[in-house]
Amino acid sequence: MGRDISGAGVCFVVPTYNEAPNIVPLLRRLTGLYPDPDTAFLVVDDESPDGTGRLVRELAATDGRVHLLEGPRRGLGQAYVRGMAYALETLGADTVVQMDADFSHDPADARRLLTRLADGADVAIGSRYVVGGSLDPRWRIGRRLLSRWGNRFARYIADIRGVRDCTSGFKAIRAEALGAARVEDIRVRGHTFQIMLLHRLIHAGARVVEEPIHFRDRERGRTKLGAGSILEFFYTIWWLRLTSHRVLFRYGLTGLVGALVNLGSFQTLLELGMHKFLASPIAIELSIVSNFLMHNYWTFAGRVMIGRKRVRGLKYNAVSLATLALSYATFVGLSVPFPHTSPALLQACAIVPAVALNYLTNSYWTFRDTAPK
Repeated sequence: MGRDISGAGVCFVVPTYNEAPNIVPLLRRLTGLYPDPDTAFLVVDDESPDGTGRLVRELAATDGRVHLLEGPRRGLGQAYVRGMAYALETLGADTVVQMDADFSHDPADARRLLTRLADGADVAIGSRYVVGGSLDPRWRIGRRLLSRWGNRFARYIADIRGVRDCTSGFKAIRAEALGAARVEDIRVRGHTFQIMLLHRLIHAGARVVEEPIHFRDRERGRTKLGAGSILEFFYTIWWLRLTSHRVLFRYGLTGLVGALVNLGSFQTLLELGMHKFLASPIAIELSIVSNFLMHNYWTFAGRVMIGRKRVRGLKYNAVSLATLALSYATFVGLSVPFPHTSPALLQACAIVPAVALNYLTNSYWTFRDTAPK
């Protein structure tokens, strides 16, 4: 076990909006548990109309370790961005602990997260979904399913490998890791901040561990999670996938080359006098060959593959046949109701569903990575 770093420049960052019933009991609990003079407690309040900020100011007048940062309401994500920047730049924190204000996170559990940092981690997550973690039994089945499958979706799509609780709002993070992740550049507003922050931390090289916790439902006040946050969650995950996933980027370039090969060879065959229904599958097959060569030696070259090359070759051929069938069926299906439309345009339209099928099956079956998702 490493040394306890609970007083080594630690700052608890707690975002609030209308948390008057909870904030004073929480701060009294935190200040009692962590009495070290180097530990700070920063409340980031979005100008709550219920007087949350006033209560914090009154407590700060009696305890210099309590701080209040106020600003217009711009969502949980931006409150955390402001709070973490203030903790690092103004309060000089070496470690930031982020947590909710409603006692869903047990303040005493923060000590275990800090101990994991002392043992060498850069990020310690209070996790509901590792062995020993649990949820409040009062959670309804719909909320449980949304949380569990939302985490799996985020882990799979946003490439957050090895983390079971991707949406946890209870973390201890080293200042160096936050700096490398450039948290100040995060623009999301809602609970999706947790996904974006974790994605940046991992891809900046942070060593992430999970510590089991029991997550309690709030006793007082109302939850801030709404439909807008859920929509932002799914939008952000796909955006992360499209903008930062190297394999997908390479796949896109490979697909563009394949499309050019497809359309170029198709047009050439038409000019040589070949019938369009024969020229189409030949052009598709040529593009499949070009795609295979680029995928094998470039797109997925960095992966440690499952199975032998011979087996992957058989899988790729099966995928290619399915891709050809789908693309050709689309071409023929469009040609019947639109007989006067340019064959090249119809051929281009037929590429779209084939691209989706090709990527999903080859990325997650043919060229599957042995690294856990």
